[in-house]
Amino acid sequence: MTRAHRSGHRTRWAAAVAVTALGAGTVRARRRLAALPVLDPAGPHAPAGPHAPAGPHDTAPPPLPGWQLITAPGVVADEATLGAAVAHATREGLRVVDLIPAHLDAESVLGLLRLLDPAAHRTDRCAPGQGAGHALLVAEDIHRRAGLDAEPPPQSVAGLIRLLRTLKEYAPDTTGWAIAPGLRSPHPDPARRAEELRARGLPPALLSAAQLAGLALLAKCALSQPRWGAAAAALYWLQPAAVLSPARGLRPAGLARATATRPLRSLSTALRTLATPPAEPPRVTGTAGHAAYTAELAAGTDRFFEPRRTDCPWCSAPDPVVRVRMPDLLQAKPGRFTLEECRHCGHVFQNPRLTPEGLDFYYRDFYEGLGGEGAALVLGRMSATYRDRAELLRPFTTPRNWLDVGTAGGHFCNTARGVWPATRFDGLDMGEGVHEAARRCWIDTAYQGQFPDLADRLAGRYDTVSMHHYLEHTRDPLAELDAAVKVLAPGGHLLIELPDPESRISRLLGPHWLPWFQPQHQHLMPAGNLKQALESRGFTVLAEQHGAAHQNNADFLGAVALTANRLAPDPLAPWATIPATRARRAARSAVQALAIPCYAAALALDNVRTAVARATDGGNAYRLLARKELG
Repeated sequence: MTRAHRSGHRTRWAAAVAVTALGAGTVRARRRLAALPVLDPAGPHAPAGPHAPAGPHDTAPPPLPGWQLITAPGVVADEATLGAAVAHATREGLRVVDLIPAHLDAESVLGLLRLLDPAAHRTDRCAPGQGAGHALLVAEDIHRRAGLDAEPPPQSVAGLIRLLRTLKEYAPDTTGWAIAPGLRSPHPDPARRAEELRARGLPPALLSAAQLAGLALLAKCALSQPRWGAAAAALYWLQPAAVLSPARGLRPAGLARATATRPLRSLSTALRTLATPPAEPPRVTGTAGHAAYTAELAAGTDRFFEPRRTDCPWCSAPDPVVRVRMPDLLQAKPGRFTLEECRHCGHVFQNPRLTPEGLDFYYRDFYEGLGGEGAALVLGRMSATYRDRAELLRPFTTPRNWLDVGTAGGHFCNTARGVWPATRFDGLDMGEGVHEAARRCWIDTAYQGQFPDLADRLAGRYDTVSMHHYLEHTRDPLAELDAAVKVLAPGGHLLIELPDPESRISRLLGPHWLPWFQPQHQHLMPAGNLKQALESRGFTVLAEQHGAAHQNNADFLGAVALTANRLAPDPLAPWATIPATRARRAARSAVQALAIPCYAAALALDNVRTAVARATDGGNAYRLLARKELG
């Protein structure tokens, strides 16, 4: 086959894939659109009452009893629309409702439907709150609990998008969406698209580069492969009309014009967004500020490490061997880390180990502070994993009092409530996020501190204790197991999930295997070691899962992300030791853009990897469920 034939063959396949993807996306968007309820302002609804709306209006509608209306500038809701919204919320048991203008422009609707599945997100307690960003109806108790009484209302669509993400956390299964025909809103401002994408947790430059690459591919396919290429280009061109005409309740402004000019509009929007200057880095002070990090790093990083030990911390066997060495690929903070493996028992451990001061330095701004939003986004996308963990107990017990150790922001407990609604869930963690989890009512009681230090206080209180990806973070995992023995009542259950250092893919990917997670992970125990430790403490192992515990996208997708971060770390990070010149910022953007096809390939590989892991009961993690025996 000649080079030209090979190129034509690849283009034909690319066009066929594009047709398939666009067709599936169109069907998905229509299905999601059909799931959006439409308010009926002419029907019976709740009367207006004594509460003023919280956003700026051209004409203020009557107040609402027990509710707050928060709107973006220029958005106007009439009395009938507000009454219908309150009636809908009351009827459906909702505490937060995102009101979508019926005349919202076509591209905004399509963009929202890519992110929002109304039926699934209503019941998915950890799904991020995505909305149109024009008007929010909020119950007063949620408004108060989220701390909005003392804050001014958002002054932009982006502000309302961020606010809905927060409110969904306070109303995890009582947030809904509805099309509001009587809601009037101004035309979208293209200059603010980058700001709105960032508010949704999406990278504007990366998405714009991907959009331009997609348009270029469609153009090439249309020119090179008239049949498949023209089909792909036509489907993309006509997608707004195919999804939104006719659409129940929606009447997008200028739909015909938006459809006819879609390629040019998409090109213009992507170029404009790409040219938008990056957001100013958040102003940070104190321990998170650049000056504080610079002063702390002036003394070097050697003081963050203990002396190297010459034996295994698990079985005391001598002369461990080096398994892998790496820098901090997560945040790119200075320092190098070594994981060593015991020749006798296979235990993998950080050697030399970080001191408590070192752990504080490397954890800082990861789960909270500057990195808090990103960490919450990742944790919020693991609902299926959380449900699987909670369901593991079903054949063995009905939990009543559950302590989740290392709960972070309480995401597992939030989801597990849907599996075990009668169970009391408490959470324990070192970070401040455990208190926010209590404010959101994701957990009932928050304990902040070290588990072994609190074990005597909590002795015998719980029939279930869970440690999900927690033990590997601790300085002494055996002491943590001893604490679990104290806290559990006789006959109680201990659920543990960990990365599996025996995973074959870990050797293939080396330092870029995400579950090494340096410098945070200090111990990685083979399943046999952990079972032996549990049995010696009076536990009986009831269930062991490997394939079911496999974490999708933690292998190849994680490797691409770590490699990209290694090649071009964020020069704006407050701990960066090199100047944030324009060239370095451009280099990071270029690396991230070039990584897009690598991410696509990695995603496909990870999906295959996950299917194989499920079928063979072998993956990158494992779970153990054990019962503390009586007596």
